[in-house]
Amino acid sequence: MKDSSERKVLGKYIIEMAVKLSILAMLVGWTFLLVRPFMIPVIWGMILAVAMEPFIRKVTALLGGRRSLAATLFVLTIIAALIIPSVLLVMESIDTVQLISERMHEQTLVIPPPPAEVAEWPLIGAKVHQAWQLFSTNLEGALRQFAPQLKGFVSSLLGSVGGGLSGLFMVIVSTCIAGVFLAKAEGSAAVAEKIITRFAGEKGAATTALATATIRGVMTGVVGVAVIQAVLSAIGMVVVGVPAAGLWSVLVLVFAVSQLPPIIVLGPVAAYVFSAADTTTAVIFLLWAIVVSASDGFLKPLLMGRGVDIPMLVILIGALGGMMLFGIIGLFVGAVVLAIMYTEFMAWVDDMQPVNE
Repeated sequence: MKDSSERKVLGKYIIEMAVKLSILAMLVGWTFLLVRPFMIPVIWGMILAVAMEPFIRKVTALLGGRRSLAATLFVLTIIAALIIPSVLLVMESIDTVQLISERMHEQTLVIPPPPAEVAEWPLIGAKVHQAWQLFSTNLEGALRQFAPQLKGFVSSLLGSVGGGLSGLFMVIVSTCIAGVFLAKAEGSAAVAEKIITRFAGEKGAATTALATATIRGVMTGVVGVAVIQAVLSAIGMVVVGVPAAGLWSVLVLVFAVSQLPPIIVLGPVAAYVFSAADTTTAVIFLLWAIVVSASDGFLKPLLMGRGVDIPMLVILIGALGGMMLFGIIGLFVGAVVLAIMYTEFMAWVDDMQPVNE
């Protein structure tokens, strides 16, 4: 009788636990579905807040301790810095498309013939020269011949524009979230440390400090350098009159965050400048492009935090993987998150003691 009673109690306990676990799993699943659209903006907002905390602290001191005002000014400045160039880029693109459309309708659009040097470009020179020559001599025939490629390019371009606008909106949302974290820095830091300590135990404070140092190192040494290179590239292209300079600058930013040399983008742009501008201007722009591309060699050691040494492959995989998963904002989040995981993993490996000691 006793064994039978114990089995009944055990069966009842197992059923109760199964029901509770099922309800818990369902609640966790629903919660994940609810917060999933906001996960990347929140993560990027946290990263941005951690990276900008020292700067906001200094601004707060200048404003007489009004931290909320400092956080608000930070958010407004970032949003203005994002929206104004984006609006200018869109307006420039619309004007360019309208001008080309009008000239094509009036049959006054003239494409200059390609320079002879284009044919000497490695791998693609002959094909580019042939296509360019066709467009310059028989525009209608070229448009008919390359209609499928142009249609696919336009579709891709429209998709990229839509993705870019979506990414811009996500960055603005993330910046607002970062502003909230920065305005309540002490409370946010305390909650974060409690959560990390709950998982990491006694090493929670050390883990938090390492993650903070990694975020600030990557944000200044990788993202910061990439932004500087993109801005310098944009200045050079605007000065020499390169069309769609904003678009090329965004590509420079993507390549630089991915730890790929910006000269991959600036090289073809320099080749265009040689074909469209005088030799002196083209040579100066080429030198400018080389300096911008090589600037990470001295900017990165200057800006990267001490003791934070992240291999280029880790940043590359994180940036490209994040961009493939989450778009332009994932480019930054992926690089930072994978860098944090790498530093935490290496700290865990270095902390392990040999068994026979």
